[in-house]
Amino acid sequence: MNKYQVTLTRSSIGCSDTQIRTLKALGLKKINQTKMFNDSEAFRGQVRKVQHLITIKKEK
Repeated sequence: MNKYQVTLTRSSIGCSDTQIRTLKALGLKKINQTKMFNDSEAFRGQVRKVQHLITIKKEK
């Protein structure tokens, strides 16, 4: 299963409430905070919602 490293690169100030809640669900609170996730349909949907605020790297 693929793993992804997600880093919050931009602030959520001025974003919609649903985008802020998505970041909270991903566990990203501070800029440059990084989390690891397994690939799933739910994860892809969350990433699509906040793709302008995060950076994603595929891990082996």
